[in-house]
Amino acid sequence: MIKRILVFLSLLPVIASAQINTDRVMTIARNALYFEDYVLSIQYFNQVINAKPYLYEPYFFRAMAKLNLEDFRGAEQDCDAAIQRNPFVVGTYQIRGIARIRQENYDGAAEDFRTALKYAPENLPLWHNLAYSRILKKDYAAAREDLHELLRIAPRYTQGYLMRGEVNIQEKDTVAALADFNKALELDKYDPDAWSSRAVLRLQQGQYAESEADFDQAIRLSVRNAGNYINRALARFHQNNLRGAMRDYDQALDIDPGNFIGHYNRGLLRARVGDDNRAIEDFDFVVNMDPNDMMAVFNRGMLRAQTGDYRGAVQDYTTVIDQYPNFIVGYSYRSQARRKIGDNRGADADELKVVKAQLAQRDGTRNKNVAQANDDKKEKAGENEDESGGETRKKSDKNMNNYRKIVIADDAEAGQRYTSDYRGRVQNKNVNIRLQPMFALTYYRKLSEVQNAVNFHKEIENLNNSKVLPRRLYITNMETPLSEEQVRYHFALIDTHTSDIVNDETSAPKRFARAIDFYLVQDFNNAMSDLTQAILLDDDFFPAYFMRALIRCKQLEYLKSERIDGLTKTEGEAQKTLPAEVTAVDYDIVRKDLDKVIALAPDFVYAYYNRANVEAMLKDYKGAIVDYDEAIKLTPDFADAYYNRGLVHIYLGNNKLGIADLSKAGELGVVTAYNAIKRLTEQAGE
Repeated sequence: MIKRILVFLSLLPVIASAQINTDRVMTIARNALYFEDYVLSIQYFNQVINAKPYLYEPYFFRAMAKLNLEDFRGAEQDCDAAIQRNPFVVGTYQIRGIARIRQENYDGAAEDFRTALKYAPENLPLWHNLAYSRILKKDYAAAREDLHELLRIAPRYTQGYLMRGEVNIQEKDTVAALADFNKALELDKYDPDAWSSRAVLRLQQGQYAESEADFDQAIRLSVRNAGNYINRALARFHQNNLRGAMRDYDQALDIDPGNFIGHYNRGLLRARVGDDNRAIEDFDFVVNMDPNDMMAVFNRGMLRAQTGDYRGAVQDYTTVIDQYPNFIVGYSYRSQARRKIGDNRGADADELKVVKAQLAQRDGTRNKNVAQANDDKKEKAGENEDESGGETRKKSDKNMNNYRKIVIADDAEAGQRYTSDYRGRVQNKNVNIRLQPMFALTYYRKLSEVQNAVNFHKEIENLNNSKVLPRRLYITNMETPLSEEQVRYHFALIDTHTSDIVNDETSAPKRFARAIDFYLVQDFNNAMSDLTQAILLDDDFFPAYFMRALIRCKQLEYLKSERIDGLTKTEGEAQKTLPAEVTAVDYDIVRKDLDKVIALAPDFVYAYYNRANVEAMLKDYKGAIVDYDEAIKLTPDFADAYYNRGLVHIYLGNNKLGIADLSKAGELGVVTAYNAIKRLTEQAGE
């Protein structure tokens, strides 16, 4: 359980000595949850639970936060508490079912989804997750029945065909599986899962060129999926395109640096083309990840010998032989390495072991120990010839004679493509092409693996140098949620800033500093209040206008989500009052603040960008293009502005200009631009 943070009493009107305004705290908590600040949201839900433990909602939403933090047991317990208080909320069973799946309690998960379907018999994510839980349990007959019902309800639901294709593969009906994957592609050729599913099937059937072509399509639509590169590398390997396979492993490891299969197979291929030192680096990584992987240790030993490190080679060979004392190949290689370092006695002993084994094999005899090892575990002895044939082995294969073979995922790992999800996210996966987000002033930012631009403005740098702020302020549109330690830190800072404001009530920067902390703990109302006070104290202080515009826009986004959620409540769920509909007038207030920023700081490029985003939201596309133009004029390498301007051009029907902008955005590091180009180009050609 995350420790409850005690918020100061003097400032927040939501907290009093005896009670809290639970509606206000719930709003802040749900706001934090919506913006994926899960640790912070839990802190607020804790407060509501402590004040009103009979409510189901804080347990329900806290379960959602814990699920996203992968605290699956905690999420299940919170769902238990929510169901005790209100057993008619569909979403609670959905979340508990997913939490149970992640704990491998597939029967319990299926029970939850079935219960929820009593209240919402046509809920697609429920049917999806029910079928998924059956597949994980390997109850393929039940999964087929569930998928039949799912596809009856939603005959254009592509994930249903993909899951049924997986069931067909497991039941060895590849013809039916191919038909399902083809149907999914017929319905949605922009779904990378559909392309990769068919590619994997073709890979298994030995149709390597066709498989590679399908993986090409999947990668264009989902460029950050390491698994597609790993699998395409295998298709290329089977076509003897070793360099192409290695490039794919390089790309996969850029995306997922800890990928076991990527390092192991790249090490093998590097060894095949004579790149021994870098092959050793790959096997070093694998051995550090899993010291018990004796095939990796043995391959490293051979490479060490080839590079002249005979003592290291002997060490690796000995490690393998200690685990597999009947692995004769190991003795043969160790004898050669021992001879190189002058250990002739050891080399002679190893060679004698090899000769005896060869004689025994020729005579058709085995000593008692070898026979017993064979009886106990054929693979563990490591002395038997590979019976599987081919050039690949499963990751779980322990037969040492397969040490030169390319590794492929076990069936259990390969079948994890069709994950569970909550509510509408399953349907929306890989569908929406959205604007890049707005910029904010904050202390924290995500580091991009591709984009390395430093966002700078002299006035923000002057503010940082003024020492009014406790940390360096960044200009970023890649915000990151707070950790538990950071949450405590910023609540404490709010207290500190309050004392500073009491001592100096006329300082706009001090009000701004506290507003940033309120913003970071998702208390938007108090943040807005402080920003307004900062503006009243100094109407030329443009960072306050900039942040007030951003926070208002986020509030509107949250209100729209709440309204949609209220309108789509399933029958039987608790009803609530819908928020007022968000209108263009609400966004005009945001735009006016950004107008003021531009008037005060006409070189502050991020105000033009944010205003362009607001205009795009209002479908004022021509106005948006004018502002994106100005942003790019001020900052010619502004990748996000190119990306968003490209989308807006396409919304206006100017596909050629739009594709050019998206291409420039991709060149500057916005990798999703290539996904958008692929889809939009094909749509234009239809």
